[in-house]
Amino acid sequence: MPVTEGRRMSTAQELPAPIESLLNRAAALPGPAERARLRLAGNLTQAEVADALGVHRVQVARWETGRAEPRQPHRQTYARFLNALASKFPQQD
Repeated sequence: MPVTEGRRMSTAQELPAPIESLLNRAAALPGPAERARLRLAGNLTQAEVADALGVHRVQVARWETGRAEPRQPHRQTYARFLNALASKFPQQD
């Protein structure tokens, strides 16, 4: 069994709570242009997304232009939202 700083992990599938927390905080996001594309594909406004996430519209605009990155707790929720949109609206090459 692997040992992590005195903590035993029962299986390779289970991670210590601090590691899970880091993984959640580092939620992967698509690039800024893809964030905007997904929102537009869903026929959503920046204001609608902002209201749903509990942030100001200008924050969504900054995330979509790359001027800012979302922080927790919004980052994880925004990542899940974008992943759901990506499933519905895959990128057309």
